[in-house]
Amino acid sequence: MLVDVDASSKKRVFEQAGLLFENQNAIARAIVTDNLFARERLGSTGLGHGVAIPHGRIKGLKNPLAAVIRLSQPIPFDAPDDEPVNLLIFLLVPEAATQRHLEILSEIAELLSDRELRDRLKTEGSAAEVHGL
Repeated sequence: MLVDVDASSKKRVFEQAGLLFENQNAIARAIVTDNLFARERLGSTGLGHGVAIPHGRIKGLKNPLAAVIRLSQPIPFDAPDDEPVNLLIFLLVPEAATQRHLEILSEIAELLSDRELRDRLKTEGSAAEVHGL
């Protein structure tokens, strides 16, 4: 979980996510960013309302991993409502976890459909406070 990250583009925030997964989970940042960009080329992972769920399948990963990054300033993300994004929930899943991947994405999207929760995730002060939600 990172809050108030200064990233000016998708590329920069994906690099931040890669660094976070590398530091926390020992997954090479290049593998993370390459997978995130490969998925993003298929279509934007922006949901709308300033939220995106970038995700990818990682060869050799044993269990799903997630990270939340909140940006200090929203960035363009090609979301369906054309709203810039400042809250990103990154999801990495094992390469073969197709069904589980979809289930997790669905659960995250359902949680984020709650406007009050979305607003709190975007405004709580510290990473610990956001994590507590």
